[in-house]
Amino acid sequence: MDSQRNSRNKAAVLGSPIAHSLSPVLHRAAYEELGLDDWSYDRFEIDEAHLPGFLAGLDERWAGLSLTMPLKRAVIPFLDQVSPTARAVEAVNTVVFTEDGRAVGDNTDIPGLLAALAERGVRQVESAAVLGAGATAASAVAALARICTGEVTAYVRSPVRAAEMQRLGERLGVPLRTAPWSTAAESFGAPLVIATTPAGTTDPLAAEVPERPGTLFDVLYEPWPTPLAAAWLATGAPLLGGLDLLVHQAALQVEQMTGRVPAPLAAMRAAGERALAGGRGVTG
Repeated sequence: MDSQRNSRNKAAVLGSPIAHSLSPVLHRAAYEELGLDDWSYDRFEIDEAHLPGFLAGLDERWAGLSLTMPLKRAVIPFLDQVSPTARAVEAVNTVVFTEDGRAVGDNTDIPGLLAALAERGVRQVESAAVLGAGATAASAVAALARICTGEVTAYVRSPVRAAEMQRLGERLGVPLRTAPWSTAAESFGAPLVIATTPAGTTDPLAAEVPERPGTLFDVLYEPWPTPLAAAWLATGAPLLGGLDLLVHQAALQVEQMTGRVPAPLAAMRAAGERALAGGRGVTG
């Protein structure tokens, strides 16, 4: 470990709601595996109104923060530097405090998603579909900007969301078209489908899964499998779940905050699986 991290050994996840976040389980498992006995990782219920005061109260012992909703955009004005990755989607899920006192924001959801796909052998696709238009959908499009050689189709519920996704595609240089949610089953013809919608939203689509679909990345992880994921699994086609994304983005956070590379992915995944088996964890 470098000297910068010797005096910085505190980290936490912030958000609202936060009580069931799985992040402490994953980060603490990493610390244990890495032998970082003096490191701590906690969770704090913090909304936009209380974020400035919380940040102002942090001392030199803090190494970093993980951020979930509704803070990913709200934190940006308080940072000294924001990575191009985070700027691209206007969302920061990671803050690292440097030795000279700067707060640096990054987004590990995007490289985490790419790492999870690469782990399953998906490194390039000719086209892709995204179900949804929220923050995770934006990260999915940003990831696809790096591995999709053709068109991305986003299936959305409203003209407002469609316009937002089209602007995102233009900003990222992605050939993106939008389609109404009522036609979402058409997405299953794509070689890669990324489902980013809340629990229950894609359940009616489970009956529409074809015999030979491509790869599905369903970012939910509790309950798991979702009906859509179960239908996909029954075909024998490649399937990734929310825990894959959560573990990979958390591993990148651990590396940035502790300076230890690589993070212990296997130990983190095992801890996450145990926690979910016990009914813990509903948010990142």
